[in-house]
Amino acid sequence: MNKIIFCLLFCTCTIKSFAQKNDFVTTRGHHFFVNGQPYHYIGANYWYGALLGLTPNGRERLKKELDFLKQKGVINLRVLAAAEGEGLISGVLRVEPAFQPEKGMYKKEVLAGLDFLLSEMGKRNMKAVLYLTNNWEWSGGFLQYLNWNGLLPDSTMRHKLTWEDQSAYTSKFYTCTPCIQQEAEVIKKIVGRTNTITHKKYADDAAIMSWELANEPRPMEPEALNAYNTWISGTAASIKKLDKNHMVTAGIEGDIGTGGMDNFIAMQQNKNIDYATIHIWPKNWGWFSDTSIAKGMDTIIKNTQDYISRHVLAMQKVNKPLVIEEFGLPRDEHLFTLKATTHSRDEYYSFMFNQLLSSVKEGGVINGANFWAFGGMGRPTYKQKLWQKGEDMLGDPPFEEQGLNTVFDADISTWKLITNFIKKLNKIGK
Repeated sequence: MNKIIFCLLFCTCTIKSFAQKNDFVTTRGHHFFVNGQPYHYIGANYWYGALLGLTPNGRERLKKELDFLKQKGVINLRVLAAAEGEGLISGVLRVEPAFQPEKGMYKKEVLAGLDFLLSEMGKRNMKAVLYLTNNWEWSGGFLQYLNWNGLLPDSTMRHKLTWEDQSAYTSKFYTCTPCIQQEAEVIKKIVGRTNTITHKKYADDAAIMSWELANEPRPMEPEALNAYNTWISGTAASIKKLDKNHMVTAGIEGDIGTGGMDNFIAMQQNKNIDYATIHIWPKNWGWFSDTSIAKGMDTIIKNTQDYISRHVLAMQKVNKPLVIEEFGLPRDEHLFTLKATTHSRDEYYSFMFNQLLSSVKEGGVINGANFWAFGGMGRPTYKQKLWQKGEDMLGDPPFEEQGLNTVFDADISTWKLITNFIKKLNKIGK
């Protein structure tokens, strides 16, 4: 009898463990899987999600926004895990509060917001992609580490950097040993964390889809390429040692800014990188002029198609999944108010989602697409263009015009488009 009881208990525990294990997103060739089933998604960038979890009002907003997204079928969210430093950086406000406001000083209570976000996402069977630092200044990122270690003077950092200065400074991160060590310490604290609400270790939490090394890490200067590649490889390996369950990706934009296609392919071939990402920014990359978005749509679509196609070919060779995890367009005529239409953006989203849909139908490498960015119930004040303390957090980080690329809950035509594509995506293979 005791043997029978032991067997039943052992089998039950084994089955539960196996079921839990299968809740994690995994790869097989160039496809994602969850519970043995293909996993494809239309998701959103929701960088500020964890910060909403820090206040009672923010938590209420967060729960309502997650309910809204779930109802629309959006169940994959890309989120900033931690910010660095305080005050002005490159002449503008940055994301706050920071997990590491000062060098070596960590505010564990700030991660309580991430705990809350993950607990609520878990209740709704949603998945989070968490990026651990930033190439860009709006959350502190590499520039802040350089400042802490004497490679970027306070006086320089507090003023708007030219592109040349920003590139020259940021590239130094990859050869700054104390910078890398300090950032590695943050990774250990986050990846090794236990959720104070669910009491799950992050490494055991299936609400997390993957870890991203950083948001859009770039070598920035040609001479930094080798050190950059070493950092990518070493950091990915370190995360894998800390967490055996979750995928890792670099968080890069593609071959733009990362040393060209040969280097892009070499990075994806690393055994500790599970899938590739690309980001596409027609405005930032000069694919249309001034406010003439509609006039530039032919060029925007052509350039986007070319960019996607060459990365698809690359990932077919590598045989790993590809996610189009950032793309966006301003509202029509480059206006920021909710009254402004979104005809060009809707056209662009439709094109992007069709890329995903076609790939899934054909068994291709594109497995997901995360639009930039969800602003939910937040609203700009229109008192000034850039974010100020006390204002709602939107999809646009503090250094950008508030409302520029944000998709609000009130953007009816865009949400109709998104939900229709999600329904089509969910029907494939059924």
